[in-house]
Amino acid sequence: MADGFLLALQKGIRAALVADAGVSALISTRLYDEPPQNVTFPYARFGGIEPLAFDTDTAEGALVSFTVEAYSRSASGRVEAAQIAEAIKAALHRQEASVTVTGYTLVELIFETYSVTRDGEGRGYTALVSLQAMLEAA
Repeated sequence: MADGFLLALQKGIRAALVADAGVSALISTRLYDEPPQNVTFPYARFGGIEPLAFDTDTAEGALVSFTVEAYSRSASGRVEAAQIAEAIKAALHRQEASVTVTGYTLVELIFETYSVTRDGEGRGYTALVSLQAMLEAA
């Protein structure tokens, strides 16, 4: 069974981010769906992913809103989290050609916003990067 919009997009985004020099310089390949118990900082993970059907008379499609969360616990935590967010933005915003979404055409990939906040434990910072992708079935 082929992946739906959500999983196909997540796989493509992960591959693009791990391959991007700016992102990998900050988090290496530590981009997770669910991080391991004893995770090494800094790292990123997929947050919410919400596909919304966006069909036309001739094509099946989806508008997918998603977030990537970046976590830092270094002495420069807020700065590092913001740097990771900026690297994710640079790697993905309007970079449709760098993301392969198997079974779909990535029509548009847009950065929306990001925020950096202290985590709930007060031990680090979390950046939340919000993006939106428009996909059509290939």
